[in-house]
Amino acid sequence: MEGLTIAGLAAAAGVNVETVRFYQRKGLLPEPTRPPGGIRRYGGAEVARIRFIKAAQRLGFVLDEVAELLLLQDGMRCSEARTLAEEKLAVIRRRLEDLKMMEAALQQLVSRCHSRVGEVACPLIAALDGGGV
Repeated sequence: MEGLTIAGLAAAAGVNVETVRFYQRKGLLPEPTRPPGGIRRYGGAEVARIRFIKAAQRLGFVLDEVAELLLLQDGMRCSEARTLAEEKLAVIRRRLEDLKMMEAALQQLVSRCHSRVGEVACPLIAALDGGGV
């Protein structure tokens, strides 16, 4: 899988060309030198790097965190990688708790809407207007 154009790289990695360019601008993916009068070529290492980035993003890591993980990609500093993962896990758990509270509040408002059919004042709109959520 050597000698790929940027379009071939994007296709092999399952992203679009603009994503590849974006990762290059962010410093997440090195841009190969352009041979005189030629086209930049990419290989399997770049495909693997993009797949690594996308996998980290699916786990909730933002690009700055992905950059940190890329520095640890040699696998020799597992404790540092574990620390980053533990921090991300804590953030995700806080978000889950927030989402559970949001779900409960919305469920309560939806239930109140169903119980007030035919009345002029909507409990959901009233709660949002009054900041009672």
